[in-house]
Amino acid sequence: MNEYITLGVLWFTAFFTLLNPIGILPVFMTMTNSFTPVERKKTALKSVLIAFLILLAFAFLGEFLFNFFGISVNSFRVVGGIIFFLVGFDMLQARLTKTKISAKEVKEYSDDISVTPLAIPMITGPGAITNAIVFMNDANTLALKGVLISVIVFTFLLVYIILASSTKIIKLLGETGNKVLMRIMGLIVMVIAVEFFFSGLKPIIQDILNIQ
Repeated sequence: MNEYITLGVLWFTAFFTLLNPIGILPVFMTMTNSFTPVERKKTALKSVLIAFLILLAFAFLGEFLFNFFGISVNSFRVVGGIIFFLVGFDMLQARLTKTKISAKEVKEYSDDISVTPLAIPMITGPGAITNAIVFMNDANTLALKGVLISVIVFTFLLVYIILASSTKIIKLLGETGNKVLMRIMGLIVMVIAVEFFFSGLKPIIQDILNIQ
């Protein structure tokens, strides 16, 4: 039971910080500025559902993709660690790297922004996809896979609640509070990135030394 709780907390922390619902709030508000509260909630629900399905698909198809392309989990961990670190670094600087959208792009996607760019890549980006594939591979029992799926469902539920309540949250936090929270999340992501990188690099180096 302790193992499930520990892994559940770790997985939730990783997904929540990478999905970064607080960080995408300003952009979400800008893109839905002309929407009514009901329309904004519908857009949030649709984008979260699509992002969830995409992430779940990658989580379950990850092993197939590894085998098809001849990719090892350790190599993915190394690359994922680099991606996490870069995302975390930008978050630490209070920069929304995966939510940079020009005024032209906002107008271009206005017909169905809930799919692109809201669902992907803003909510489910490369970091979250890497997380899902690696964690699903690490969950080697049905119970652990159940815990992981539950964590993903719970995380996306929080993302929806935050986006649906975006107007109130932005006013409550203010610009300074939003940047402080983003920097804290960025620091957590960078720590996770280091763990990912070295957990993947160590067995690769060991394999190289054994071959030699």
